Amino acid sequence: MDIDEKIKKIEDEIQKTPYNKATSHHIGKLKAKISKLKEESIQRKSSSSKGKGFHVKKTGDSTVVLVGFPSVGKSTLLNEITNAESKVGAYQFTTLDIVPGVMEYKGAKIQVFDIPGIITGAAGGKGRGREILSVARSADLIVIVLDVFNPNHLDIIIRELRDVGIRPNEIKPDVTIKRKKLGGLHLSSTVKLTHLDEKTIRSIINEYGMHNADVLLRADVSMDQFIDAMEANRSYIPAVVVLNKIDLVDQEYLEKIQAQIPDAILISANQKWNIENLKDEIFNRLGLIRIYLKPQGKKTDYEEPLIIKEGSNVKDICGKLHRDFVRKFRHAKVWGSSVKFEGQKVGPEHVMNDKDVLRIIIKK
Repeated sequence: MDIDEKIKKIEDEIQKTPYNKATSHHIGKLKAKISKLKEESIQRKSSSSKGKGFHVKKTGDSTVVLVGFPSVGKSTLLNEITNAESKVGAYQFTTLDIVPGVMEYKGAKIQVFDIPGIITGAAGGKGRGREILSVARSADLIVIVLDVFNPNHLDIIIRELRDVGIRPNEIKPDVTIKRKKLGGLHLSSTVKLTHLDEKTIRSIINEYGMHNADVLLRADVSMDQFIDAMEANRSYIPAVVVLNKIDLVDQEYLEKIQAQIPDAILISANQKWNIENLKDEIFNRLGLIRIYLKPQGKKTDYEEPLIIKEGSNVKDICGKLHRDFVRKFRHAKVWGSSVKFEGQKVGPEHVMNDKDVLRIIIKK
């Protein structure tokens, strides 16, 4: 019996097992088995795959990957939002390699990859899908591109992404697991657990060959989320859903699709409809902010802002500019919404806001 057959057999057993308090530990054990087998299958197929892989070099302030089935218009979209020139044709598998482009927006240089269209079963290795989807694991944002005539592809794509360890639009579970040599399992939580009990947790960690551990839960996680924490190789990446080719349907059909996928951004890459709104959404979902630098004795540079992640502090900015700025840091002055008054003196831990002006004072 190969790995896929083992997985199917366990999935069938889960389907037949009624879920209740008495069976939850058994189902947890079975789900942990499936997770381990899927990871084993991925590793085997990756090591045995022939031909060249997809190697991408990350540059710019952030990286975005376009994911979708063949012929949904990803190449046309890439050409509209970036400086790339991707081969475009009305037939399947037009894009045969990773095509990079750079989207320059609000002072940021955002790298965008158009990867070959995936197919059902991609995560299992079909159509070089494992290699293709692996590119998305290191992205800062995934843009899922759907054909307006096939909105049902969204569920398939989410499933394929999940099967390679990507968790689109999910928050990493706040779970800490520390293996010990002795002492058994010690479970503590800061919240009430409604999905898991100690018996289920013990069953799951035993399946991973762990019998002595300190487990701390700071969130009411599900069984699947706890198994993800055990695997420790999941990628939690924000995702945007784009519905392309809306120029080919009438308003009634469009409203029906919008009811199914209310958060989707509606565009026509071919007709250049709503492209600017999509760029704005990409910028916002990446969590980027602009900082204008004001060197001592000089005017503020409003032409080329420094692009940083939302939540960054002055020390983070110093580190991005030059390591000497961290070592020789004295204080900084800030103008903008993050301070109470203009030109306020701040320390290295001060968190910056979008469009703040910053002057860094270093020791001589």
